[in-house]
Amino acid sequence: MSVKIRLVCATRATRATFSTSTALGRSLALYGFPFVELRLFPDNSRGLPHCYNLAIDESAADPAILVFVHDDVWLIDLFWVDRLIDAASAFDIAGVAGNRRRLPRQPAWHLADNLTDWDARENLSGIVAQGAGFPPSGISFYGPAYQEVKLLDGAILIAHSAKLAKHALRFDERFDFHCYDMDFCRSAAERGMIMGTWPLSIAHESPGTGLGGASWSTNYARYLEKWGD
Repeated sequence: MSVKIRLVCATRATRATFSTSTALGRSLALYGFPFVELRLFPDNSRGLPHCYNLAIDESAADPAILVFVHDDVWLIDLFWVDRLIDAASAFDIAGVAGNRRRLPRQPAWHLADNLTDWDARENLSGIVAQGAGFPPSGISFYGPAYQEVKLLDGAILIAHSAKLAKHALRFDERFDFHCYDMDFCRSAAERGMIMGTWPLSIAHESPGTGLGGASWSTNYARYLEKWGD
């Protein structure tokens, strides 16, 4: 297979325990694809954008489809490699869930203008399961996939390194975790890049907690300072 796929993951787990203690590690242990690589940042205490940018820089000499993914994501799609390749071909940046529009002062990709009200369903796209394994404990159906969107859920972001290089797109390291995905998508849109959702079966262990907390508030303030809305 001529294409190369590189999963990029920052985790608090050690390199030795990643494959047994994290959802992503346990998922990858099932597969032995020679064209799939893992760029792991173990024992990590740095912000995700810092790690992701290192992977982007490294890809300059070794291009690949980059898959920026959280360590608490289960790959429950047997054809996930095919999905990633198709997604990277169809869009400049792809993900499993997103919003077809962006609103002023939007606190998260799926919310409207506050922390409790979701945006209208006709604007949302994608499906994500929740839970620690399969079968999942629940499924969030946001809307049909294959949609061009303005914002993507940062649990998994897919882009070929060549496209990121062409548009000089990187992650903003002023964000450590919260809001980095919205900022990344806005930066991509400024560069004329096309984003969209793709059907890829994953289960996310995290329920998306942290909205409204101290860390989120700090990052959200930085987001508004940068963009104005």
